[in-house]
Formats: sequence, structure tokens, C-alpha cells
Amino acid sequence: MGKLKIQLLGADFAINSPENDEYLEKLLRHYINVTEDVKKIDRRMPSLHVAILSGIEMCNELYKEKEKRIALESGRAPQNIPQDSSEIEKRTQGMIETISKVL
Repeated sequence: MGKLKIQLLGADFAINSPENDEYLEKLLRHYINVTEDVKKIDRRMPSLHVAILSGIEMCNELYKEKEKRIALESGRAPQNIPQDSSEIEKRTQGMIETISKVL
């Protein structure tokens, strides 16, 4: 069982997980990297928006990886999907604009 202390986006708490500490630290580092990419778009963005957009971006990453796996298992070539920070910025900016229109 692993434990992880999280201090991010104004939140400070600890979690317990069946995963080991090293794995939890890797997940947290990845999440921090994604939040930093999201923050680059607008440093004044509220923490809640950063957290939500980061979660959506990570879901996007997971979904694309799942699609790649399905394509490979079915014998199709997976699509080339860029995962660099400029692409993340562009997608996140689009999400921010969409959310702003709704609000």
C-alpha cells in the first residue's frame, strides 16, 4: 500500500492507495507536468479550472492510447498523435474558449 502527500494548486492532502509509492509519485509528477502546461496558457486561470482542464487533458491522453491499442490489436495502423506541450496548449486554449462562451 502506498501513501502520497499532495501539495498542488492550493490543495494540501494525503492519500492511501493499493499502488506503491514510486508509482504514485510518477502519477503525481505527470499530473504536475500537465498542470504546468495548462497554466502556461493563462497564468491567471483559477486553480479549479486548471485542475479540470488538466483532468480532461489526461483523459484525452488515456483515450488516445486506448484507441492506439485497439487499432494495433485489430491490425490497423494507429494514427500519429502528437503529445508535445504546444499541442496541449492549443487544445486547452480551445477548451477554455468553449467554457468561456458557456459561462
